[in-house]
Order: sequence, then C-alpha cells, then structure tokens
Amino acid sequence: MAKRKTTKSDDQAGRTGEFGSAIAQICEEKGISKERVVETIEAALAAAYKKDYGKKGQNIRAEFDEVSGGAKFFLVKEVVDETLREFVDEKAEEAEETADKADKKMPKDAEKMQNDAENDEEKLPRFNPERDFTLEEAKEIKKNAKIGDVIELELPEKKDYGRVAAQTAKQVIIQRIREAERDAMYDEYKNREGEVINGTVQRVEGRNVFVELGKSVGVLFPSEQIERESYRIGQRIKVYVMKVDAGSKGPGITLSRTTPEMVRKMFELEVPEIFSGTVEIKSIAREAGERTKIAVSSTEEGIDPIGSCVGQKGTRVQAVIDELGGEKIDIIAWNDDTAKFISASLSPAKVLRVDIDESEKEAVAVVPEDQLSLAIGKRGQNVRLAAKLTGWKIDINGAEKETSEDAEEKKEEAEIKENSGEEVKEDMTEKNKEE
Repeated sequence: MAKRKTTKSDDQAGRTGEFGSAIAQICEEKGISKERVVETIEAALAAAYKKDYGKKGQNIRAEFDEVSGGAKFFLVKEVVDETLREFVDEKAEEAEETADKADKKMPKDAEKMQNDAENDEEKLPRFNPERDFTLEEAKEIKKNAKIGDVIELELPEKKDYGRVAAQTAKQVIIQRIREAERDAMYDEYKNREGEVINGTVQRVEGRNVFVELGKSVGVLFPSEQIERESYRIGQRIKVYVMKVDAGSKGPGITLSRTTPEMVRKMFELEVPEIFSGTVEIKSIAREAGERTKIAVSSTEEGIDPIGSCVGQKGTRVQAVIDELGGEKIDIIAWNDDTAKFISASLSPAKVLRVDIDESEKEAVAVVPEDQLSLAIGKRGQNVRLAAKLTGWKIDINGAEKETSEDAEEKKEEAEIKENSGEEVKEDMTEKNKEE
C-alpha cells in the first residue's frame, strides 16, 4: 500500500494539535485560563527576542499564533511631549555612566550629601529614543498622531535563539505560570470565605495544623482549634474558611473550628429547611468543644423549627455533634417576648419568672432552689451562654421549693378576691335598685 505524502497543511495541523493540547493541559493542571497561558507565552517570546536581537530600553511585544506556532514582534513606542523630557546625547550619557561608577567608590558621607543635593533639584524624565517618539517623528509614520499615542513598529521575524535567550524565556514562563496559578487559587478560595469545606490534615508544626484543601493548604492556628481536640496526619475534618489573603507563595488561608458561624453552616448542610430559608437561625452562642446554644424560628406556619433541626430520632443534630467532637447543642425556640426568650435560653433549668429592666438591659431570672446550679451551669457556662444568646445581662436568683406552690396559691387567692369583689358590687347594685 502506497504511503500518503505529508503535506504542509498536515504538518501545520499537527503543530496546531500539539500547541492546543499543550496549552489545554497547562490550563487543566494549573487551573488557569487559556488567555493567561497565551499571554505568558507572548511575554516569554518577547523576552527572548529582546535578549538576542533587541536593544537596552526597548519595549517589545510578541503576538503568538496558536495555529502556526509562530510569532510576530513589535517595537512599542509612545509619543511624548518634548518640553516634558530631558534630552541627553550619547557622549553625555557615557560620561554620566562613568561618573556613576566613580560615585560607587565615593565615601558614604559624601554620597549622602550628593544625593541630598540631587533630590533638591527636580529632574525631568529622560527621553529614551528606544521607547519614545517626538511628535514630529510620530507624524512621519502616522499623520494624525498626537501626544500620548502608542505606535507599534513591526520587527523582522526571528527563529534562531541562543541558549541564554531560551533560558530567559523559560524563566519568564515559569514565573508567570506560578503567578497565574497563585491568582487562580486566591480567586477560588476568596469566593469560598464563610463556607465549611472538607480537608485533610497534611502536617502538624508545633501547635499549627496545616490542612490540605485540594488545590491549596490552609492553616488552623491554636486559637482556632477546639480545646482538647487532637489532629493526626491524614485525618479528614471539616473546617470553616475565615480569611483568605494574597501571598507571594500562594493564598494565605486562615481556617477555624471554633467560630459560631461554623455551627450555623453545619446546620445549613444538615437541615434542608435552614438551607431553603423556612427555618432561620436567629442567634448563636458557643463555647467551642463544650456547649452551644442556638435560637431558631420558622418563617412558615406549620413547621416546627426545633423538630426540623433535631431531625428524626435526633439524626440531624447528632451529625453536627459528631463533627464537633461531641459538643453539646441546645436548640431553643426564638421568642419576641424577651422574658419568655430568656426563660427558654436557660434551658434545661425551669424558670419561675423573669424580671426585666429595659433601661439597663438587665434581667433577673428566679428559679427553684434545687435548680439553681443547673441554671448557672458548670463554671457559670449555662447562664453565660444564655446572656450571649439573648444579648441581655442575666442574674440568677434561687427560691425555695414551696415558692412555686405558694405562687399558685396566691394566684388562686387573687382570683377569688377579684371574683368576690365583683359579686359584692353586684349585690350593692341590686340593693340600690330596690331602695
């Protein structure tokens, strides 16, 4: 069977496929756009051309052709105002360079005095014939040229480059690709600030825990770690993305497991009603690793906010508790009535009554004597979380066990007196009528 001859179009198509697949592979591996890769190639080609065929001070732009794999080169010049430029001839420039070399050997004190004298005189920027055009020169090329225009002159195409130029192009590509990769990672994780994401513990350095997040690594500082929680390499954990900063070695991602917002996001993941907005988390008070109180309310009638968060047989809330290392979670119904809300926030303690001082935003909760320690909680934790949840300063007062019964009796007595008073009034009215 006769072999088909390879034509020029076949060779071009092959090169196109190679260039296209190489660019696509870089884009996929590094997570950067095709435009950024092409821009990087053009910058590298321009650097290589300038190294072998250009002059000092030139501004060269390359235009890469993805189809042929070739490139066009342009010398970029700006039309400048002659009155705002300092013109120096070549001989004077050489003399100045010689003077600069002599200045390097000058004593530090003399050099400082000279620098101060030079700073006192305002110098105009120097005219550079390699990157500047006077208006007269520009009009010879472009008739309607004006100050501020940028004119590009096409340069002869070159294909042979030396080892130094190739090395320069390589360094430009590596540097630009790294910068593009860092920018892409920064943009991706910056958009995920305030989210809970899965990660894997990569390493532990001192008390800092580094978590692999996929394309980047975040750090869990000691202040953002749950107390008494230990981390091992390879362990999968959920973390809250607190802050993302741009850095020279990649985005600096600060993670947290202690913020109350992590509990909010965890419930959004586990409870569809919260995610859809039919159940709303009004406030959260948390002491990470110990206990959390959340106040929830429903935006639609017929939906039980507490039941939605607890789930069937407690599956939903248990999933959050397990992820947080067994942290206790109290779910409380939000109430616009401050006294009732404060009473509920002190759960599991039973509250007899709440006295409120609106001006000072202080409240005194009266509980049975046998529930005083329960209302206050271990090391004052229960009342402290209730105060954070409600935004009120709460004091707890104990009452004797009989107080609740006495209160009921007093209430009944008051009702009886009120009723008897009404009966006396009715009798008096009837007597007056008879008389």
